[in-house]
Amino acid sequence: MLEKFKAENYDVVVIGAGHAGCEAALSSARMGCSTLLLSINLDSIAMMPCNPSIGGTGKGHLVREIDALGGEMGLNIDKTFIQSRMLNTAKGPAVHSLRAQADKQLYHIEMKKVLENNVNLDIKQGEVIELVIENDIVVGVVLSTGAVYGSKAVILTTGTYLGGKIFIGGVNYESGPNGLASSKELPKNLKNIGLKLRRFKTGTPARVDQKTLDFSKMEEQPGDERIVPFSFMNDHLEKKQVPCWLTYTNENTHEIIKENIHRSALYGGEIEGTGPRYCPSIEDKIVRFSDKNRHQLFIEPEGLNTNEMYVQGMSTSLPEDVQVRFYRSIPGLENSKIMRPAYAIEYDCIDPLQLKLTLECKDIKYLFSAGQFNGSSGYEEAAAQGLIAGINAALKIQGKESFILDRSEAYIGVLIDDLVTKGTNEPYRMMTSRAEYRLVLRQDNADLRLTQKGYQIGLVKEDRYQKFLEKKDNIEKEMKRLKETCVTPSMANEFLEKMNTATIKSGVSIYDLLKRPQITYEDLKEIDENRPNVQLEVVEQCQVQIKYEGYIGKQLKQISQFKKLEMRKLDMDIDYSKIDGLRIEARQKLNELKPLSVGQASRISGVSPADISVLLVYLEQQRRKRGDRDE
Repeated sequence: MLEKFKAENYDVVVIGAGHAGCEAALSSARMGCSTLLLSINLDSIAMMPCNPSIGGTGKGHLVREIDALGGEMGLNIDKTFIQSRMLNTAKGPAVHSLRAQADKQLYHIEMKKVLENNVNLDIKQGEVIELVIENDIVVGVVLSTGAVYGSKAVILTTGTYLGGKIFIGGVNYESGPNGLASSKELPKNLKNIGLKLRRFKTGTPARVDQKTLDFSKMEEQPGDERIVPFSFMNDHLEKKQVPCWLTYTNENTHEIIKENIHRSALYGGEIEGTGPRYCPSIEDKIVRFSDKNRHQLFIEPEGLNTNEMYVQGMSTSLPEDVQVRFYRSIPGLENSKIMRPAYAIEYDCIDPLQLKLTLECKDIKYLFSAGQFNGSSGYEEAAAQGLIAGINAALKIQGKESFILDRSEAYIGVLIDDLVTKGTNEPYRMMTSRAEYRLVLRQDNADLRLTQKGYQIGLVKEDRYQKFLEKKDNIEKEMKRLKETCVTPSMANEFLEKMNTATIKSGVSIYDLLKRPQITYEDLKEIDENRPNVQLEVVEQCQVQIKYEGYIGKQLKQISQFKKLEMRKLDMDIDYSKIDGLRIEARQKLNELKPLSVGQASRISGVSPADISVLLVYLEQQRRKRGDRDE
């Protein structure tokens, strides 16, 4: 029998030191709470067991928002990236997404350094096997050594470690990612205290030895000439970048996989968990997209001081001997040697419908959770949730109002609302298409949307806040100047003809000329004679706001309508089974999820527009009854 002993007390205990755990621990500590960050292995802090990159489509927005609120991920990738690219530049600014390849080991080292040197924060290697619950309130954790740490709040950020199981063909064994130990006792305890867990699956490609690759048979993918930082605290970055490489599978590759598909753990039936639909294994791609005769693969370095190369697009649970064969069928990889085989990993996670929008568990007070444990996929999604869980744990302990971002305010709001309102039956991945108001929620304006909020809750420090105020003021001044600066036909028509756009018959403002799609801010310097020296980030904001003014205006009207439903609050003690007119399914779902507003209720699966109409009538009736009593 385990002999327990009383250790120290903390305000917040964070279980797991992946990307969610790091942000959760830092945010609670920076907001004044004594915080303990626990990890089975301190070498796994901010580890990148899959792709060593940060950002990408939709995910880059999350990183910018984390940074704007005072989080660490953006600052850390700016310190440790080895290649940076802006994706989707051929499309509009709403979907532009920054992505950076990281030096995997350096990212871990730098994040660990930040954690170690943060006040109010202790880090400890240890495995949590039990939560201490008293009267449905979490009050501490028990480690495998018997140490009992008391706490006012606990944040679960266990990633893929809970009940982790690795699959490589017919071989499977209990393990966390990258060969680290899994957590075997904690999932049992979480079930015992009433949490509903399920099994999800993810996977990672093999790592191949750079020395054995022939890059002459691949297409070089260089980084951008102009490096755009992730953090709004960095104005510009200069760094020598390393290339990534593009190659493709072929019919021979596909034939090898098809011949051996019965040996895949995924298709052989060994794996119970649900995998990510938007990041399928190579065998899944070949089955689902059988009409395609090739799939692209990106060969990406894992760091400056290693020969390991990541083969993006080649996740698999096929046996190692099959992996060797199909990797060597690919141009440039004919002589490749695998340093780490690809694998699938299955793990326990929570059904996020058990969570509030604050990421606190509904049935156990002061217990928060974030990251892959909540059913999401990806470092960025994890970090975003970790930040919000850490903020709300600190605010709850301090007796302050919760911090909730809605869908119109941030991609973080979309992410969390989707998880806790709609739920997910597969690992959830952030995409720009999930955000209804994406033209307003661009990655370039994340600081303008969120820094004030971060400052108000005490996470954004004074230096960041002053930098934000200065940028905001400079944008307002330049927008005003552009509206007030006019040009005459004699000044502008020659220029306009050269730009293949209509000439003018009377004076017009520079602001109005910039609305024209053929003209950029840079072009206008030819006739904007007294232009001041303006920072590039200010120029970009002015240009986007002016060129998309009409579309942004329409979206702001949509947001105004959205806000009306969000402001119609619902009491947590409403018994929906007693509301006449609601369908049975709606009554069950509403009673189960207890939405905070009519807006949130409208997004619950199984609640129809007709049910919302009934709910609005009910609320109006209740309002009139209260009014009658008041009189």
